[in-house]
Parts: sequence; structure tokens; C-alpha cells
Amino acid sequence: MQKIPMTAEGHQALDAELKHLKTVERPAVIAAIAEAREHGDLSENAEYHAAKERQGWIEGRVQELEDKIARAQVINVAKMSGSVVKFGATVTVIDEDTDDEATYKIVGNDEADVKSGKISLSSPIARAMINKEEGDVVEVNAPGGAKSYEILTVAWR
Repeated sequence: MQKIPMTAEGHQALDAELKHLKTVERPAVIAAIAEAREHGDLSENAEYHAAKERQGWIEGRVQELEDKIARAQVINVAKMSGSVVKFGATVTVIDEDTDDEATYKIVGNDEADVKSGKISLSSPIARAMINKEEGDVVEVNAPGGAKSYEILTVAWR
């Protein structure tokens, strides 16, 4: 069974979503199905079919979340240190072409949110930075072409 690396915050978010689906969404869709059944002929009942489809999605998502939580390898970033980029590091880089600075936190696939500065461990820029140190220059093969970034700082927060 392959472990899925994630931060403690990412694990908590998945756990919260799972609890919400089980305690709020699942009972609501069961009630919607019961109500739609009361309307009679199920073969032409759009509410019933929509509720059943929603129920299928919820059950699929519950199974997916339970699997990810069971395989989670929670990494406590607060206990990590050093200047080498690894999972959980917050890395500040500068684009060598435009001199634009950016700060990214390397997180698990389910936690990634580029708008909030969290990039997936499997993203091209994160893969290029892993095991590099402050001052190193990394080449990233991005969809828009090759880019060069210098790693300015590596922090653990």
C-alpha cells in the first residue's frame, strides 16, 4: 500500500470533509430520495434521479477520502529544519528572467492551492526544487517553456 504524504493541516481538512459528508450530506440526500419517492413514478422523476446521482457521488467521495486517510503519511513540518528543500518546506524563489519573487509551500496533491501559495509535491517546480539548497538555480520545464529560478530561502512553518 503506497503512503500518501500530507501535512497535518491537509489531513485535518480531509478528515473534516469526510465527517461533513457522513453527517450532513449523506442524511440530506437520503431525505431527498425519500421525498422524491413520494412523488410517484420514479422513471420520469428528475428529482429522484438527481438525488440518486448525488448519493452516488457522495458515496464515491467517502470511499476515496477513507482510502486517502488510511494511507496518509502525516508529516509534521514544525519538527523539520535545514536549508535543503523537502516536502513541507516553504521556499522563496526568484524568476531569473523577470526578477519576480514567489513563495511556495510544498504540500501533498490534495492540499495544493496555487492561489494560496501551496504547490503539489508532484508539480514540475516542486520536483525541480526537491533536494536543492538555498542559492541553487533550478530549471523547470513548464508548459510555457523552460524557466530558471534561484532558491532564495528555505523555511519550515
